[in-house]
Amino acid sequence: QVQLEESGGGLVQPGESLRLSCKASSVTIFSVYHVAWHRQVPGKQRELVARISNSGSTTYADSVKGRFSITRDNSENTIDLQMDNLAPEDTAVYYCYANSGKPFQFEYWGQGTPVTVSA
Repeated sequence: QVQLEESGGGLVQPGESLRLSCKASSVTIFSVYHVAWHRQVPGKQRELVARISNSGSTTYADSVKGRFSITRDNSENTIDLQMDNLAPEDTAVYYCYANSGKPFQFEYWGQGTPVTVSA
């Protein structure tokens, strides 16, 4: 069972930066996984923030393009999300996600780390 543990959340002011990190454990070959960061605000659906495939291609939500950057380190089994120029609307709980890919598409989620952007 793959386990994902996020870290790096906190309280920042608008315009500041945060770097989230996710560490995967109990995983045999992390490099085959597609991984992503999602976020959720209470009362709203969880939404995709950024994704990086097992080949390294990236996808971003329109709302974070140019401000957020997702990277992965397959040697360390980590996924990072660099968040710059944060805005109050970025306030949410951020979740790390991993998908084992074809054929089984096993999915795993972390417990989430809260990010609050407020003056």
